[in-house]
This record gives sequence, structure tokens and C-alpha cells, in this order.
Amino acid sequence: MYEAASGAQIFGYIAILAVGVVCVAGLIYAFRLGVKVRRREPGPPRPEEQPRMPASGPVRETREVREPDEVPRAGDDGERLTPHQLGNVGTKRADDQSRSRWSSGSSGSFGGGGGGRT
Repeated sequence: MYEAASGAQIFGYIAILAVGVVCVAGLIYAFRLGVKVRRREPGPPRPEEQPRMPASGPVRETREVREPDEVPRAGDDGERLTPHQLGNVGTKRADDQSRSRWSSGSSGSFGGGGGGRT
């Protein structure tokens, strides 16, 4: 009966117990640290500090027709263009702001049904 609790086997049980105690201690430390950090943070904003709608009313979105912006050409001397020379937007406002419509007699989309153009 005493041979079952020999040195090598009991060392394994003690090692598992020690690892478990270290894990629990680490979790408790992390929880207490989180509570301490949370107490230092400012509280949620009060109702009078909440954002308000502008006096002019809600902001509306605008619709406009865009067209591709041409990429500037490098000079004939072979100099490379840098990113700031290209700009940050690949489109520009179109001169003609009328929306394009489907041509009459077309189905409007591939596989959308209808007879299509005949």
C-alpha cells in the first residue's frame, strides 16, 4: 500500500497542484489589476455631456456623379511619380450630373428576366 505513493508519482501530483495554485494566483492578480485600472478610468458621460444635434438640423448626404480622375503622366525624362503627386482620390466630380438611365427595351440586368433587346 505504501509503495503506491512512491516518490516519482507523488512528485507528479505535487507538480500539478503547484501549477494549479500558480494559475489561480495569476487569475486573482489579473482580476485585481483590472479592477484597479477600471477605478482610475473616467466614468461614463453624464446626460448633459452627450453629443447634441447641430442647431442647423441633421447633416444630409449629398449625391453626385463621379468619373475617373486621370493619372498624371511622368515627364519625358523618366522621373517617377511620388504618392503625393498622384493625390488621394481616384475620382473627381463629373461635369454632367445627370444620372444615366437604362436604355428602353433592355432587361436592366443579366438574367433579370424580360425579353431584352430584340
